This record gives sequence, structure tokens and C-alpha cells, in this order.
Amino acid sequence: MTFALRAVKPAIAVGAVTAIALILSGCAPVASEGSDTTTLKMVFEPGPEADAMSVLVDAFNAGAGKDDGISVEITQLSRTDTYAKEAAVMSTKSSDYDLYRTASYLVAQHAPYLEPIDIDESQYFTTAVDSLKVDDKLYGVPLDVSNHFLYYRIDLIDTMLADEAGFEAISLEAFGTALQPKSPDDWTWEDYLASAAYFTKKYNADSPTEYGTILQAKNLVYNAMVWDDVLWSFGGGWLDSDGKPDLNSDAAKKAVAVYSDAYTAGVVSADSSQAEYPETQAALTSGNAAFAIQWGAAFAGLNDPDQSPLTAGKIGVAPIPGDIHQTHVHTLSVGINKYGENKDAAKKFIEYLAMADTMTTYVGAGGIAAMPTVLDANAEVNPLFPYLSRDMTENSFAEPNVPRAFDIYTMIADKLSAAWVGEADIDDSVDAADDALADLINK
Repeated sequence: MTFALRAVKPAIAVGAVTAIALILSGCAPVASEGSDTTTLKMVFEPGPEADAMSVLVDAFNAGAGKDDGISVEITQLSRTDTYAKEAAVMSTKSSDYDLYRTASYLVAQHAPYLEPIDIDESQYFTTAVDSLKVDDKLYGVPLDVSNHFLYYRIDLIDTMLADEAGFEAISLEAFGTALQPKSPDDWTWEDYLASAAYFTKKYNADSPTEYGTILQAKNLVYNAMVWDDVLWSFGGGWLDSDGKPDLNSDAAKKAVAVYSDAYTAGVVSADSSQAEYPETQAALTSGNAAFAIQWGAAFAGLNDPDQSPLTAGKIGVAPIPGDIHQTHVHTLSVGINKYGENKDAAKKFIEYLAMADTMTTYVGAGGIAAMPTVLDANAEVNPLFPYLSRDMTENSFAEPNVPRAFDIYTMIADKLSAAWVGEADIDDSVDAADDALADLINK
């Protein structure tokens, strides 16, 4: 499964914008003079998503596209700064590309340069579709979706569930409340913390793991997406019901406290302050942690006997803890250039991408469909698909589509990461985040 995250670079100077636009224009493929075929040029980043998309493009060019006189060519830009280079071209209102790469955390920024599309939204996960809408208009066809799960060692949790007396004593010692062990499917954040204590040698000398869990608490934009799970699970969000900044709410303070309590109680590794996706994966595969919140992309590696002989076949998949289970979702997409010269042909390719049969092929090539029927029918391709379908349907959210969304994730990590690990006051930190959010929303 794909992690499906890309960094966005800072704004580019006007001179650099022009230079990049000229470079990309010069590299863009051009249809043969006198050809009856309309060549659509599509921006993509190198990687597994492009590999899967190439399978669809080849099938389209040999089938429906050939019948309609349309051919699609992919221009793969840098894996790390595709969006920055693409933004440079967009800002010139160039017609050199017909199809742009976009994503839910960038769609509001891209919307002025994209053509709204019309597809059958009912065949998609609602959150995936909504994540690509700005002012109720859809600006991209939903493709790969990324979200989070609670991964846990089934064998270790079974042992914990059988030790009610031990669990009660440890939860009382670590957090002052005597709790009973529960299945991870039913965890609140109190249960999460108590279970982490049970699997931490500081509180349980017989624990098979050094720590119960690990937090992705490094000052990093993607870690803010993980923390948002906790915020939404307490009923919070970036904005209140009136659309005003709400990052200093009681829900936000509780969400920061979950991280801070885990870190200061020592039920997570001190390395959590520098941890992200790879460190979380390593903690699980090495047996250093009994469970962790992690991206969907991690499951294949955790369940692979070659990559993870200790955990393969022993990984359970539960929703994010909380009184209400909530997982961040973002969606990768392709949209039509508003200033392109081949918009009718581009719409036909989008219609092709929006077919269930096309997405079945995409899944087989390594992509992740945003269609529940496709995932449910292809569980043999990836055993995580049923869980993905469950949580996308029942427990998912997408953050507000605002033009500075990516900057907001960056700001949240910057303002709150110290408080996550108990090194800054929670009230002061959320107040600073709320003030910064107001500035970003109003710019």
C-alpha cells in the first residue's frame, strides 16, 4: 500500500517560475504534425502510483483512447518536488499540460487552475470525494486513499486480555485509574495509555516489549496528520462550526495531553520525539513495541515474512482509539487543466479513470481504489482492503479544504511537537497554534 504523501516546497520566485515553466514546456511531448490523435500530457511523480497509472494509460491508449483518437502520455517529475514544479507551471496559466496531479491537501490551492469535473460520486467513499471538493465543486477524480490504523500484536494482546488483575494494578500505578483490559477494537485513549503501560518494562517486568507503543511525535508535517486523528476523536477540529479557528479547544488540549501523558509516563520510547513512519515501523517489526498508530502503507511490510519475520501473521488491525474512532484521510487525484486546449479529450480520460473496471485494474497494478465495491471485491489482492473499506466508510474525516492546508499541517507540528513530548505547556502551545491558524486562514 502506498504512503501517498509528498512534500510541497515554499513559493518560487517569479524568475524561477518562468524558468521552470520553460523547462517543462520544452520537455513536454508533442503530437506528430498532421496526426489525427489528440495527445494528452499528464504530470505525475515517479513511484508506485505512477507505475500503476502507467498500466491504465497503456490500456486506455490501446482501447478506448484509440477508438476516440486520444493518447495519454505521462511526464514524471521529481519524486520530492513534483508539486512545486507543477505549481510553477500552473501559475503561468500554461496550456502545456492537460492533466495535473493533485491531492486533497492541495486541491484548494490548485482549484483556480483546475476544471470542475462531473462523475458518479456514489461509487466512491464519501470522505474521498469530499476531500477533493472546494466550494462544493469536485476538482479531481479520487484515486489512492491514505489513512491510519492501530496495528497490534495479536499474540501479545491475547496475553494481556487474560491478565485482568495484572492489567488493573498496572493501569492504576501508571495513570491512577484501575481499568480492565479490552480488545483494541474497543479502546478509548485511556485504554490505549493503560495498555501501553502494561507492555512497558518500567511497569511490567515481564513485558515482552520494552515499551507499549511509539508516537510519531517528530516536528514533521505528516505527523500532524496522525495527531489530527486524536483531535477529531475528541470531537475537535481545526475550525469550529462557524468556521473560526479552534485549535485551543478543550478537545485540542485533551489530544495533546494523550501524547504528553504517554511520553512523560514513559510508556513510549524517548525516541518518539524524533519518530515518524520508519521509526514506527522499526519499533513494531523489532518487537520493541506491542502496538502503534501507523499509516495503511505499513501493513504489507509488517505482514511480510521476509521483511518482518517476528510480526508476519501476527498483526491485528483496529480503528484509531477514542470515544469516537476517527482517521485522517487524504486522497491522491488527477484533475483537468483549466487552461488546457484539450479539455473535452481530458474529460474522456477522467471518465475512464472513474470506471469500476478501470479501478479494478489499478488495484491489481498496485494502486488503492477509493471505491468500496472494488476494495471489497479484491480482498485477496491485499488483506488490508476490508479494514480500509470499514474505516473509510465508518470512521474517516478529511481536514478542511483551505488554500493553506499544507502550511497548516506544518504549523501544527511546529507549534505542538514540543508539547506532545512534555517539553512545552499545553495551554500555551495550543494558544500559539490557534493564533497561527487564524493568520493562515485569513491570508
